[in-house]
Amino acid sequence: MTDNHYLESVKKQFLYYKTLGEKAMEQLEPEQLFVSVNEDTNSIAVIIKHLSGNMLSRWTDFLTTDGEKEWRNRDGEFDSHFHENDKAELMALWDKGWECFFKAVNPLTEEQLSTIIYIRNEGHTVMEAINRQLAHYPYHIGQIVFYAKMLKQGEWDSLSIPKNKSNSYNADKFAKEKSIRNFTDDELDKLK
Repeated sequence: MTDNHYLESVKKQFLYYKTLGEKAMEQLEPEQLFVSVNEDTNSIAVIIKHLSGNMLSRWTDFLTTDGEKEWRNRDGEFDSHFHENDKAELMALWDKGWECFFKAVNPLTEEQLSTIIYIRNEGHTVMEAINRQLAHYPYHIGQIVFYAKMLKQGEWDSLSIPKNKSNSYNADKFAKEKSIRNFTDDELDKLK
């Protein structure tokens, strides 16, 4: 795999997980985004606040400054206060984080993947920093999807292979010619 293939692949994967989170949230009533079932459970809104804070800190000037910015208030990301539980404000925060991320990652070249950057004063190659977030962001998006399914009152539109549909899904896949593709190519089409 070339480094250019790596960059193309990770961009598609991040876009897939971003879309997955959005499709899960679209199935909820706006007020459900702010529900926390107990003191130890973050609402979807708090998860978004944390993801956005992380993205803004990690990816703002990431090649030249430490990824844990002095202005970041990580503990404050877990404060559940929002202005009147405003979904538009929440989604603007979501978009701001993702915009910062893609603005940083989209222009990267394969030569930059071995560049050393710092997160909390610990050196990472750019590739390692991307991989770190490729584990972190889907972890939280999985929480969003799981929580959304729990909160949904009514029928859930599956975001992956629907329950009891694996055989037909696999039959469709194996009916096609072998090809080299990113798994997200088909999955993003299904989520649209």
